[in-house]
Amino acid sequence: MSTSKKRARDRNPVGGHIRVAGGLATIGLPYTRDIGAEVVQVFVANPRGWATPRGVAAQDEKFRAACADQSIQAYVHAPYLINFGSHTAETAERSVDSLRHSLRRGRAIGAPGVVVHTGSATGGRARPKALAQVRERMLPLLDELHDDDPWLLLEPTAGQGSSLCSLVEDLGPYFDALDRHPKLGVCLDTCHVFAAGHDLAAPGGMKKTLDELVSVTGKERLKLIHANDSKDVAGAHKDRHENIGAGHIGADPFRELFRHPATKGVPLVIETPGGKEGHAADVARLKRLRDG
Repeated sequence: MSTSKKRARDRNPVGGHIRVAGGLATIGLPYTRDIGAEVVQVFVANPRGWATPRGVAAQDEKFRAACADQSIQAYVHAPYLINFGSHTAETAERSVDSLRHSLRRGRAIGAPGVVVHTGSATGGRARPKALAQVRERMLPLLDELHDDDPWLLLEPTAGQGSSLCSLVEDLGPYFDALDRHPKLGVCLDTCHVFAAGHDLAAPGGMKKTLDELVSVTGKERLKLIHANDSKDVAGAHKDRHENIGAGHIGADPFRELFRHPATKGVPLVIETPGGKEGHAADVARLKRLRDG
């Protein structure tokens, strides 16, 4: 590998969300190799359920050791059902248990961060009331984290329904509700932020969005990027991922993303269609944009 390409790889590892059903190590490690991933993201529980499985210690250790040996970071994505802004007490309580489980499992496999969706104000409740509940339920979980524990990474959504956080500016009140906690970071999904209304495909659109993110959250809060193109136009509020360069964002904005100072050292994880072959192609495409 040339010196310039090594510098580029060190700057932004590129990888994907990998399949691990059947074993983190048994299934996850071969999938990581097959798509050429330098960073991965995994579920440690059913993403559409409330179960909190203990995991298998031998699988955890083998997976963690292999990732360490190959300098691969492994992030955890918390289940989709989590919503700290829910008007339903049972959902709010289960959200606490589920996120605590993801953080604990993230610690077990050495994950630098755990991603959680920012949720919505359901039941017609006002945003300030929902954010007060976010503070009540989520801040204690942040306070439980030690320096060597995973970061909690907020992922804004595409702006459907009564979303609490979709536009970059929405991160301001969310961060304030959580006292801008030192273990709080951001996972920026390019499809989500595009669908929410930030036109990344417009000239300078990626730079403008990343500049605003730094202004709203502060420096070095961006810890992970979900690199996804979009099947729909900017502002459509539809969370429909497309392969890199095949959607309405296009490839060039990702080249611009790699060169923004806010993304220095920040890993990119794809969540695109197409199975293993599609994932391998998108990882390779992003590496070319990074290294070119």
